[in-house]
Amino acid sequence: MGAGVALVLAAGPLRADPVAPARPLAWQDDFVSRLEVLALLQTLHAELLSNPSATLTLERWCARHRLASPARVVARLVRGTDKAATSAIRQTLGVGEAEPVRYRRVQLACGDFVLSEADNWYVPARLTPEMNRLLDETDTAFGHAVQALQFRRRTLLARLLWSPLPDGWEMTVARKDRSSPAAGALAIPAELIQHQAVLSVPDGTPFSFVVETYTDRVLAFRRSRS
Repeated sequence: MGAGVALVLAAGPLRADPVAPARPLAWQDDFVSRLEVLALLQTLHAELLSNPSATLTLERWCARHRLASPARVVARLVRGTDKAATSAIRQTLGVGEAEPVRYRRVQLACGDFVLSEADNWYVPARLTPEMNRLLDETDTAFGHAVQALQFRRRTLLARLLWSPLPDGWEMTVARKDRSSPAAGALAIPAELIQHQAVLSVPDGTPFSFVVETYTDRVLAFRRSRS
């Protein structure tokens, strides 16, 4: 993994777990709707990259699109799951094979909608006992639990997992009639955006590697019919 930020368009989702009720109003499978969805994904992607707190960014997104009232994002700890740190993750964290690395999975939800899921591998020896207690026993968001470390976040990878527009779309003549009765519902995969980042204390020592995956529920808002 390099230190730069990569933007990649991938053909499909990484995993498709059901996370929330069906969206209130489906997007039509037409050219204009696909452009709208792409614009929304790029907007959210840019906002997430330009703000240090994914939680606050999602709360603003939730409020703007009226996904819930109040527009409050909460962390839900997913218990009973475990994923061993790979050699690449251990290398990123600067720890050997014998040093303990813990795994934590959290969902960030606004109302009924799970907007993102985060996989986090962290070095407990680099945290305080109280931080480890919060992470082990409560639903406290990771960033809030370790806030006293005054940590820095470095994005390693940022990518769109799906593009609403097919390769070469700009070379064809597209129908722009969004009201076409032939247009069905747009098939949107369960996972749309993924970020990978490392958290470090001010002296540069890493203590956490996180993978954040943003779901199709970010597009689940009800739109007014024009």
